[in-house]
Amino acid sequence: MSAKTQERHIICEVRAKAPNREQVKELLLELVGPARAEAGCLYYDLYEQADTPGTFFIIDGWTSTEAIAEHADHPNVTRVVDQLTPLLEVPLKVTTSTRVSDPQ
Repeated sequence: MSAKTQERHIICEVRAKAPNREQVKELLLELVGPARAEAGCLYYDLYEQADTPGTFFIIDGWTSTEAIAEHADHPNVTRVVDQLTPLLEVPLKVTTSTRVSDPQ
């Protein structure tokens, strides 16, 4: 397998309760810098859905499933997720994918 086929790409959907939108955004921003500094992180970006304020997406890429597991166990991630949970409309939705285009 090539390195690209071992990569894992994640889309995490985060839906804030309306009164918590700014607090959720600030917490999510606390994830970006530390995640980008982690070994195995290819990219880590935060977006807000243009037509649905309060719906955020973290789109990130990792070199392997092992790198994702290490990220998920990082103290900063567990701290932020613990603080986020009561502020959300629904639980976090995490989708993990593999590369289909340009696998080489």
